[in-house]
Order: sequence, then C-alpha cells, then structure tokens
Amino acid sequence: MAEFLRTDPIGFPHGFFTRRGGVSAGPFASLNCSLSSADTRESVLENRARAARALGAEADCLLGVTQVHGHDVAVVTEAWAAGEGPRADAMVTDRTGLALGIVTADCAPVLFADRAAGVVGAAHAGWRGAVSGVIEATVDAMIRLGARADAIAAAVGPCIGQASYEVGPDLRDAVLEQSAADTVFFVPGHRPDRWQFDLPGYCAARLRAAGVGAVANLGVDTLADDERFFSHRRRTLAGGGPIGHQISVIALV
Repeated sequence: MAEFLRTDPIGFPHGFFTRRGGVSAGPFASLNCSLSSADTRESVLENRARAARALGAEADCLLGVTQVHGHDVAVVTEAWAAGEGPRADAMVTDRTGLALGIVTADCAPVLFADRAAGVVGAAHAGWRGAVSGVIEATVDAMIRLGARADAIAAAVGPCIGQASYEVGPDLRDAVLEQSAADTVFFVPGHRPDRWQFDLPGYCAARLRAAGVGAVANLGVDTLADDERFFSHRRRTLAGGGPIGHQISVIALV
C-alpha cells in the first residue's frame, strides 16, 4: 500500500507520499513517481495509480506538470495524458474529480486548499522557485478561482532540512536580495563561506506573508531519512547515479 503523510488543516484528501508501497526496484524502490526518471514507464504509472487510489481518485485524473524550477502556475480544467502536462511548477483547480501531483527529491512540495471555495493547489518549491514567487503565484491563481487568502490552508511537506542543506553565497545572495530580513533562515555552515539554509521555514514564512490563513510545516528532512524518501543531495554526496522522486498529491474528490 502506498504510504503517505498528511496534515489536518488541508481538509481535502491529500498525501505527502513516501518512497514506500510501490512496484519499482533498485535505486527507484519502490514508489518512484517521476515519469522523467530512468525507471520503467509501466512501473511509474502503477506507482502513480496507487497514490491516486489511496486518496480516492482515478489513476488517469492524477495530473502533473513539467517542473522547471520557476513560478508559472497551470490552471487545470481537464485531465491530460500522463507526462504531457505544461511547463510549470504549480497547479490549481476548482474541478471535482481531479488530483494535482508534485514530484520532489529534496525540494519542498506545498499543498493548498480553500475548502469553502472548493479550490485546491499544489506547488513545487525548490529554492529558485520559492525565491521567484511560486508560492505567491499559486495563492493568486487560487484567488482568481474564487478562493480567499485567509481561508486557504497550506502545508509544506517533506524536503531537505536545514541541518542537511549546506549552501553557498550564490543562493544566500539571491534570497537576501529580496529581503535582508531573511537572514534568519541561514546559520553558519561547517565550512568557510557556507551556510545552512532553512528551506521549509522560508516557504512557510512566504505563505504567511502572502496572507494564507493556516500554515503547517511537516518538518521532515528527506536527506536524513533514506528509508522513506528519495534525496537529490544524498545521491550527489554518494557520487551520483539514478534517482527516484516521491509525489505529493491533493485531490478534489
């Protein structure tokens, strides 16, 4: 069975899925949900179907986008074929029966819901996307569908934690160029000219600044938990090789 985590404020069926409960093997074991990986397409489609069914959605209604670490948001009005989603890093919808899925392997998945308005969203927030405004763009897109910012509940799912995320001056400078106050999300690293960046805390702060009414942060570090999560940084530190991605899904069913 596909294993997932959830949080109470969201309301709608949703799950931050782990890597457990799928059919993939080797470095993709076992619930790899990335169609752009070197895993077999058949295995990935079965894994995605298991995630959809776990939330009461139809397999062909679980949708994804071609993620590019930007801030574009797709407004979803109907299902598309697996792997044929637009280039974007977030989706919103008010259409019953659809499920929105974001794949990650250290970046932050963020799920959104305004239960009263019947509007949901999902965003892929790596540091580039978060700095460029993908979180705020998702909130704005939901508002255009009838949501209210203060009625939205959002949750930041499993992603790389501050203790695991050593960054250089390029990332720090990009964050602080927008707001010097965001220095609070950095602590000194273990090497000169390096810092530890709090990506989930930064995403949660941007949600609050956007006026989101309820914000949850699961506080789960993907790099530190090899048994439950894929991690791009862990793979890099180990010298490279193939990698899978977990999926986070919210369904309007």
